[in-house]
Amino acid sequence: MTEKTNGLEAALAQASSPSWTQRARAGRDLASFAGISEAAEALVDLLLDVEDTAVTRQTAEALTRVGSVPAIRLVALALAQADDHRADWLQTGVHDAIVGPGGAPDVAAACEKLAQDPEEAVRRGAADILAWADGPSF
Repeated sequence: MTEKTNGLEAALAQASSPSWTQRARAGRDLASFAGISEAAEALVDLLLDVEDTAVTRQTAEALTRVGSVPAIRLVALALAQADDHRADWLQTGVHDAIVGPGGAPDVAAACEKLAQDPEEAVRRGAADILAWADGPSF
């Protein structure tokens, strides 16, 4: 087993931890694996974490920092399923990544690609994320 595979397995195990800090760490660690279906499923669950909004915020920030189409797609999917409260924390996580050190320069390009996604929920979520990235709050 490679080191990368071990990291994926460890992060997947942490994603279901009762500890919010371990779940938040799992979100950060899994972000680079957004294109792998097992990780993607766990990441959407972490983005919609019902127990702690810090998990939502930190996972959204990590995925936004990755900035790939698969990573931003997961944030868009979660946004489509989120209630207003959770959506606010998703937006905060995206904001943290964009204004933080190094920013998240690939977000707009990823959102533009996702505007062509076959899933309407993804297209809507990507449009919202693009608006956040271009909006006055950033």
